[in-house]
Amino acid sequence: MKKGLVYKKDTLAGTLLEDENGYSFQYNEAYLQSPIYGAVSRTLPLREEVFIDKNMLPFFDGLIPEGWLLEIAIENWKLDRRDRMNLLLTLCEDCIGDISIIKQK
Repeated sequence: MKKGLVYKKDTLAGTLLEDENGYSFQYNEAYLQSPIYGAVSRTLPLREEVFIDKNMLPFFDGLIPEGWLLEIAIENWKLDRRDRMNLLLTLCEDCIGDISIIKQK
């Protein structure tokens, strides 16, 4: 299982998981109590229920670099381009915008 903590600005917003069933994202309970920065994205509105999908949730997949930048990252870090969760956890700790994904061990 792979796990990433999702931050909006510098506030823990939720947890993204990959396991044998696919992907899931759940908002942190404390963040739901006081969502000062709002939802992580319009496609992931604030709610207690878990978002589940067999494929990487589109919002998070969209954070992964593309084109020449992705090629440089794959070559430098010897990453598998098909392992979307590993790409996200490796490349999106400090991505453009106010979302960060921090790998949790």
